[in-house]
Amino acid sequence: MQIYVVKQGDTVDTIAGEYGVSVEDIIYDNQIPYPYRLAVGMALLLRITGEEGAGLYDAYVNGYAYPFISNYVLNQTLPYLSSLSIFSYGFTTEGNLIPPAIDESFMIQAALLEDVAPILTLTPFGADGMFNNYLISVLVNNQPVRDTLIAQLLFTMEQKGYQGVDIDFEYILPEDRDAFTAFVAETRAAANAEGYTLSVALAPKISDTQTGLLYEGKDYEGLGRAADSVLLMTYEWGYTYGPPMAVAPLNKVIEVVEYAITKIPPEKIDLGIPNYGYDWTLPYIRGESKADTIGNIEAVQIAIENNAEILFDSTAMSPWFRYTRDGVEHEVWFEDVRSLREKFRLVKSYGLRGMGYWQIMQLFRANWLLLADTFSIQKRPAG
Repeated sequence: MQIYVVKQGDTVDTIAGEYGVSVEDIIYDNQIPYPYRLAVGMALLLRITGEEGAGLYDAYVNGYAYPFISNYVLNQTLPYLSSLSIFSYGFTTEGNLIPPAIDESFMIQAALLEDVAPILTLTPFGADGMFNNYLISVLVNNQPVRDTLIAQLLFTMEQKGYQGVDIDFEYILPEDRDAFTAFVAETRAAANAEGYTLSVALAPKISDTQTGLLYEGKDYEGLGRAADSVLLMTYEWGYTYGPPMAVAPLNKVIEVVEYAITKIPPEKIDLGIPNYGYDWTLPYIRGESKADTIGNIEAVQIAIENNAEILFDSTAMSPWFRYTRDGVEHEVWFEDVRSLREKFRLVKSYGLRGMGYWQIMQLFRANWLLLADTFSIQKRPAG
């Protein structure tokens, strides 16, 4: 695969002619809709005849998805995954498991058919749909509640065909840090005894002493020992209510990885990768501004429709652009094959286990093609 950045005057036909690739492949691989317009600065993935990707680094690839994912997107994506984390199961203060509102059985079966491990994602959501640290406190400090939840997790995984559990708890109170680590270790022991794996999601810390509710309740070293694997949630620097910036700026991601590998064996670590971007209106006003979440393909179409040139930030290693619509200026940050290539290089250079995508609800075909050209994707044993 080769990455080509569109210049003024380029068309799909001229690029195809220059590189000896088919117009159809460019259109399909990069999801370019009719009438096949391009934006100056957009990055295209090209299949160069006779060239083969390295395919040497063995990588684990996880993707999170909700049960309302379309069958088309799911089936297009599964060949590139090692595991599928289905979002999500909750629980009550008594430890009773709460299934997703939509039956997820079709996702489990589709995953198994593609030799992808279906993973049950456990979250402490309250009635408002937000992370609830009261629920976490009740669970991790109450043995009977833990026993009930672990028993129901094991039963559900066996009944449904899951092959592991992912614990995604956020905003853990600092005083519950060690109890949460103990809960993860206890759940892993029970899961491993039945042949299941356990992973845990970690907020993106850069030091032991980092303050803030996202960070103080997560003991990297302890959780690295307690879990089979961890996901570094290396995204959301640019977020809905924050100022315009890259969602996963490479310089910030590197800080997290370099701290993490001092606490956790690299072969246990998956790098978090965002499959989305944000569109902010300007000027940004803290407490008032709210960005719209957009897909990476959608971001390029916004640039095309508004005749905007896509730029590439050399520090964040992320694409971005500005445009004006109805008299309002906007700033957009998203991911493309250039920014993803840099993240893939991190996985290899730091010897990480692989990566985890939040989330796979929108198809970004060029990402998956580039990934398959860069890595040998681990698969669960057939059958």
